[in-house]
Amino acid sequence: MTEKLIIFDTTLRDGEQSPGASMTRDEKLRIARQLERLKVDVIEAGFAASSNGDFECVKAIAEVVKDSIICSLARANDRDISRAAEALKPANSGRLHLFLATSPLHMEKKLRMTPDQVFEQAKLSVRFARNLMADIEFSPEDAYRSDPDFLCRVIEAVISEGATTINVPDTVGYAIPELYGNFIKNLRERIPNSDKAIWSVHCHNDLGMAVANSLAGVKIGGARQVECTINGLGERAGNCSLEEVVMAVKTRKDYFDLDVGIDTQHILAASRLVSQTTGFVVQPNKAVVGANAFAHASGIHQDGVLKARDTYEIMRAEDVGWSANKIVMGKLSGRNAFKLRLQELGIAMESEADINNAFIKFKDLADRKSEIFDEDILALVSDESVTHDNEQYGFVSLSQHSETGERPQARVVFTVDGKEVKSESDGNGPVDASLKAIESHVKSGAEMVLYSVNAISGSTESQGEVTVRLQNSGRVVNGVGADPDIVVASAKAYLSALNKLQSKADRVAAQG
Repeated sequence: MTEKLIIFDTTLRDGEQSPGASMTRDEKLRIARQLERLKVDVIEAGFAASSNGDFECVKAIAEVVKDSIICSLARANDRDISRAAEALKPANSGRLHLFLATSPLHMEKKLRMTPDQVFEQAKLSVRFARNLMADIEFSPEDAYRSDPDFLCRVIEAVISEGATTINVPDTVGYAIPELYGNFIKNLRERIPNSDKAIWSVHCHNDLGMAVANSLAGVKIGGARQVECTINGLGERAGNCSLEEVVMAVKTRKDYFDLDVGIDTQHILAASRLVSQTTGFVVQPNKAVVGANAFAHASGIHQDGVLKARDTYEIMRAEDVGWSANKIVMGKLSGRNAFKLRLQELGIAMESEADINNAFIKFKDLADRKSEIFDEDILALVSDESVTHDNEQYGFVSLSQHSETGERPQARVVFTVDGKEVKSESDGNGPVDASLKAIESHVKSGAEMVLYSVNAISGSTESQGEVTVRLQNSGRVVNGVGADPDIVVASAKAYLSALNKLQSKADRVAAQG
């Protein structure tokens, strides 16, 4: 039988550590459901001990998702492990993921512990965790820069204590594929009980080699689990990209000789959902999920594809969720057709009330835009105003005036704790005036560190999707807004970001 490669998705934990990528509870649940539809083997739902908010998110995902293993990260101490185990109680299948740094640099500068102290802490933490849960993963953080002799000693000990998965992180993206693959191979050959655990890889993309390193860890090193994120989301340069690893293994089965359980037709929907939730736009030339991934502009290429697709295509676009026949909806489309399209796009709404809310917004959009594409629907349902979060700020209406030679003016009506307020301002342009009008009333003091606009579909009628990233008192948040009017989309995005700034959940930075 062909061996299976386990896909461990950490979009909701390591991916969320990217500045501005923090998500609300409802957003995390929506993404977790999509990951379950994708048939991800393990979903790392969060870091339960980092905040009450993260604890509740892990618990909520454990309650809802039944077909994937639900995992929580924990530092190698009793408090973190107990907290994670408590959050995972509702899960059909739960996993505790313990981490402790083992590189000389991390032990000395970060942990301020001796190697012997780290060794004992690793052993005791796995022993403690094993009494709470059967499925235990251990990650020696910064493993690739650790002393191999010490690493062998630690890993042998934690496997003896009951660790069932050993993850070898390239925490800072320093590895080279051949060297990383051989590094894992040597560990497995040297450690007497290495066959008692599944070996896993977790690579960061600082040198652009996260996917290559992960695949080398699989092919050369014998790893049978890959830790990755949708769109390669993650702090700094990101993590290993789930869609690239999965399609590499499936497309080159002749080389890897491994099976993956992923339902690849849901890949694109997952990519779009994560992109629209976090505001991190997918670059057009991104492998598998980029807008140009299956586009052919060269005449020679077009001619070849028309004659035989495999002249220039190694994957079928529809296998990862792209549709050659775009279904267009409009103002004559009914609620049942809208509901069916949501199901076909893999979008699960919480309740009939949510579907009704989204349908009202769909009809409103249809009155202003003659054709509504799948991208529009995905943007519409990712709009936070569709969900029923207890938001402090909500968009109502906007009017603005601008003409050549005159300073633009804007008047914005929005709600603050349910009560409507009106605010006016001028600015360098209509967007600047609108956001200044909001800020003049709110007085958040936040600094805008990113403003970006992305056209959702390719025409002048297209909805604009705006991302606003705000920073205040060390917190960095993203707000996303979509509307055919870019100025309105900008105001929605700004209010969305302000709502996220109100969430005071403390986070403890951690990465494996």
